[in-house]
Amino acid sequence: MTLPLQRTRFDGLQRRLGGLLLGGFRGSWRRRSLAVLALLLGFYAGENITALWLERVGQRPVVVLLLVLLLELMVRLRTRLVGERPGLGWILTDNLRLGVVYAVVLEAFKLGS
Repeated sequence: MTLPLQRTRFDGLQRRLGGLLLGGFRGSWRRRSLAVLALLLGFYAGENITALWLERVGQRPVVVLLLVLLLELMVRLRTRLVGERPGLGWILTDNLRLGVVYAVVLEAFKLGS
């Protein structure tokens, strides 16, 4: 016979941390798969944008600066317009943004080595 857990501060902390870590896995299959696809498409777009710009113009810092400004604008808009529970469109936009940022940072590490 197991006793139920008491509502302690530690139990509340565990529940909040579990919700933060595993919160992205809740929801429908459609929502999760679209979120992962957006993340991968953002990475793909970030890799191709920097490579294409380097071939055509040859000034990678300019495109990275423009990407950073665009992504910062997206973050500012999201924090002003969306509450605690963002819709599917905002989740897809966030994942696209994360994929692009990851691709640009990875490209910077490749250039540095």
